Amino acid sequence: MGKNNTRPVFLNLFQIRLPIGGVVSILHRITGVFLVLALPVLLYGLQQSLSGPAEYAAVTAKLSSPWARALLLLLLWAFAQHFFSGIRHLLLDLDIGMEKNSARRLAWLTLMASGLVVLLLGLAI
Repeated sequence: MGKNNTRPVFLNLFQIRLPIGGVVSILHRITGVFLVLALPVLLYGLQQSLSGPAEYAAVTAKLSSPWARALLLLLLWAFAQHFFSGIRHLLLDLDIGMEKNSARRLAWLTLMASGLVVLLLGLAI
């Protein structure tokens, strides 16, 4: 067999520049995994808060710390990003936004919408 010189010898994944649609698609998958992994912790917190008044006070005290607020904002961003990316994928399945320019606009719109949701609800917390 002859040696194929067109194959890459070293593939550095950090040097690959994905289009914004690819980045949003990967973020959709990452946020989905993050939300699934966070679900048991959130359900445990809900169970603890519904156990009684003392447990409710303990859970709210834990959630009022700056680290917990930052984690809640991260969780909120993950949910918003996953939600808007899901809507984007549904629109693409309906052949809406399939052209190159509109697909880019739609991808940027999902990022801006999730950032706006976090900004607005972050100020409200």
